[in-house]
Amino acid sequence: MIQYALKCAEGHTFDSWFQSADAFDKLAGAGMVQCVVCGSTRVEKALMAPRVSHGRDTDAPQPPAAEAPERPLTAPANAAEQALAELKRKIEENSEYVGMNFAEEARAIHEGEAPERPIYGEAKTEEARALIEDGVPVTPLPFLPNRKAN
Repeated sequence: MIQYALKCAEGHTFDSWFQSADAFDKLAGAGMVQCVVCGSTRVEKALMAPRVSHGRDTDAPQPPAAEAPERPLTAPANAAEQALAELKRKIEENSEYVGMNFAEEARAIHEGEAPERPIYGEAKTEEARALIEDGVPVTPLPFLPNRKAN
């Protein structure tokens, strides 16, 4: 696993873990790496200091690190990330996750074939475009939903 400091085209910085350098390149090339603040897929590696194991005695005093203090990857770093985390929490608490069935379920609700309720999920670009063109009220979310499994 490798951790990269990342930066989007809008200047937002964040970090993420990848299986390898090749994995990052493949995912970024496919547009699957998104900014955690604005959702942009124009993301590149930011300048970062490498972490090198020096092999010295771990009880010996270490020089102070020149980098920002570490934080869990899930902890919001700034006000924008905190607002996004709160929005995600509210949506997940007050809506039903319908996964990849989102387009079908949204259309069924709109046409009165399914009970009206707040839902969220995932849809292909073509499916989302068709919903919008047909007047089904949907909006993209600025985050990826937690995938719920059995």
